[in-house]
Amino acid sequence: MSRVLRASAIMAAGTMVSRVTGFVKAAVLVAALGSAHMGDAYTVANAIPFILFDFLIGGILSSVVVPSIVRRQKSDPDGGRSYEQRLLTIGTVALVLLTAAAVLLARPLIGLYTDDDWSARQTEVAVMLARYVLPQIAFVGVGALAGAILNTRDRFAAPMWAPVLNNVVMIGVLVLYLVTAGRSGADVEAVSDADLTLLGLGTTAGIVAQCLVLMVSLHRAGFRFRPRFGLRGVGLGEMGRTAGWGIVYVLITQVGFWVTTMIASGAGGEVEGAGNTAYAQAFQLFQLPYGIIAVSVITAMLPRMSRSAAEGDLGTVRDEFASAVRLVAVLLVPAGLLLMVLGPAVTVLIYSWGNNTLDNAVYIGNVLQVFGLALMPFSLFQLLLRVFYAFGDTRTPVFIGAGNTAVSIGLSLLSAAVLPPRYIVMGLACALTAAYATGTVVAWVLASRRTRGLNGRVVASGLSRMYTAALPGTLAALGVLWLTRELADLTPLSAAVMLVAGGGAGLALYLVVAHRMRIPEVSSIVGMVTGRGRR
Repeated sequence: MSRVLRASAIMAAGTMVSRVTGFVKAAVLVAALGSAHMGDAYTVANAIPFILFDFLIGGILSSVVVPSIVRRQKSDPDGGRSYEQRLLTIGTVALVLLTAAAVLLARPLIGLYTDDDWSARQTEVAVMLARYVLPQIAFVGVGALAGAILNTRDRFAAPMWAPVLNNVVMIGVLVLYLVTAGRSGADVEAVSDADLTLLGLGTTAGIVAQCLVLMVSLHRAGFRFRPRFGLRGVGLGEMGRTAGWGIVYVLITQVGFWVTTMIASGAGGEVEGAGNTAYAQAFQLFQLPYGIIAVSVITAMLPRMSRSAAEGDLGTVRDEFASAVRLVAVLLVPAGLLLMVLGPAVTVLIYSWGNNTLDNAVYIGNVLQVFGLALMPFSLFQLLLRVFYAFGDTRTPVFIGAGNTAVSIGLSLLSAAVLPPRYIVMGLACALTAAYATGTVVAWVLASRRTRGLNGRVVASGLSRMYTAALPGTLAALGVLWLTRELADLTPLSAAVMLVAGGGAGLALYLVVAHRMRIPEVSSIVGMVTGRGRR
């Protein structure tokens, strides 16, 4: 038990530090590059290595490799060591070949994700950066394989903490870039090739450091790498069959990402600060409450639901799902509403430094406000997918995801056609919100058929009461926002006041009202806090 608790504490600490340093990195990135043309060029270039990795390898890695290693560790006479060595050898060779091809095709790859509205210089900067950052594919892949082998040995610390080193390296590189490049570092027309070399190689250096930490940890865990070539015994056919639906799902999501990136690229080409960087940074902030609150609940929920589903105990599956929804919603409901009110205050505090302008920081906040609408539908959708996974059904989520992507693409194209360029990225956020709202309805109907109901009345009653309890706090935050704007201009200092006073008052009022309304989950939180206070 103590070993499990210790591992959990290490992972939790690593996750939190990784998220904190990740947001420091994001803030320094926008300060150094701005959120206009230079920031957009970097955002697109740095996304492509991860797109290619997810598309060609990531789907197989996440759904097949770990179970395959575990089976070989149990069945092979050598405990699966030769299989691991062969897997790492073949994987490394494939990744190096993929990386070499990607670097050679950097220009057409950039062309796939950019728009004609980009200037020739902005496109050239993106291509140059892509050639420096595309080698990340090999290091991300080797690091992922090493992390998978470590996980099968119950070594979780390094995979959780290695991204922190990447973030620290990147923060250092970006600070150096900001100091050496100065204002020209955010001007795509004026930035020098030397500065681009620093930025590109520095970005890759962070991933290299992350990979090296994982390889050292793997060596300390007793793994000794010996090159083993030959595809026999790797089980590629089995991997392909098992990962088939996962690969299809990745393909579908990447099509949606491609459309979003293309449309955002075009908008950013017409209006500075209203393109890829604004969308990417707002989406990252939107994911934070989900990552902190919902992921932990989902992680705990899935094994219990899977056991109940295997035993045919549908009543327990329904109860587990309803409980998970209420646990997630108890904090995400007020978080989503407060993001809709205080989004610009959040982004001004984080992104209005260095080479980024106040107006561009506010624009990121406007996009974040729209994403606030999507927080609960997105989280509920993820919870519903786990119902299918609990029954071992990986096919239905693919079809639901395809429908989601189709709705998002259709509405995104409509936004690009009818909205002024400045509002197109906000339209993309609206499209995502509508897609997840629609997908949630479809997933609910299908999951409910599988489980013969999902305690819909219980879930609806809980959510409606939470939204009712959150309204007074939201209005209080809105009042603080209005009063602060009446008394002072929007600056990082006034934004901090809005967040501390408005966000604090809004959350406190929500807890008080919800406690008075006897919402069980909130009452438990209040009771836990007051109990510790008495001690």
